Amino acid sequence: MIWKRQTTLEQLNGMGEGNMVGLLDIRFDVFTDDTIEATMPVDSRTHQPFGLLHGGASVVLAETLGSVAGYLCSEGEQKVVGLEVNANHIRSVRVVGCVASAKRCTSGLAIRCGRLKYPTSRGVCAARRG
Repeated sequence: MIWKRQTTLEQLNGMGEGNMVGLLDIRFDVFTDDTIEATMPVDSRTHQPFGLLHGGASVVLAETLGSVAGYLCSEGEQKVVGLEVNANHIRSVRVVGCVASAKRCTSGLAIRCGRLKYPTSRGVCAARRG
């Protein structure tokens, strides 16, 4: 198990109350020994003016997963902050849910790298981070 903090899906979903995570209705759906997965609806809250998923909204989903995964890998009073977010928007997404999965790909004493993928409802990758 890569997580150093104990938690449940219910606790993870409770973290979104009263902040951007809750505003965009991001929900944690999967929490295993080495993976965390969340979904975000693609609707008027996350659309750009042309009716497509806003790239910034997909980055919010990525940042949410990365931040929570970083926190779960920390111990005690350690604080986790982001160093960089890089997103490649490969395909457009209209009205479906967005799913992102985070898995640790490298780990050092100070820097951890995670990889996220956003498959569409057809299983086609729409964006990647990391």
